[in-house]
Amino acid sequence: MKSKIYDSPKAALEGILFDGMTIMSGGFGLSGNPESLIPEVRASGVTGLTVVSNNAGADGFGLWMLLESRQIAKMVSSYVGENKLFEQQYLSGELALELNPQGTLAERIRAGGAGIPAFFTKTGVGTVVA
Repeated sequence: MKSKIYDSPKAALEGILFDGMTIMSGGFGLSGNPESLIPEVRASGVTGLTVVSNNAGADGFGLWMLLESRQIAKMVSSYVGENKLFEQQYLSGELALELNPQGTLAERIRAGGAGIPAFFTKTGVGTVVA
């Protein structure tokens, strides 16, 4: 079995990044996000990324770095927050956004990991949004 312990964040990402890939980034707000991996994704130069995370960082921190370098094409998130760059790119049409309630986003991740292709939540049922 190959070791999952790497000498550096760069070594951990070696050979697995490619244009157009989907990356799921952990954390809630700025707590628990992969601070050492994000700069390495940025340095790799990959583009057209779809990133699944509850938000896209804050000015100068977290996934904001990948927004700033224009490497993210689409965000799947539950919160836009006070990230002005996220807002600007979305409103200009530069960034696609799939906005999900936090619980639905968590269930999508859980179901996908379990191999469940579809599920139903009552969120929004019977509303104008639905």
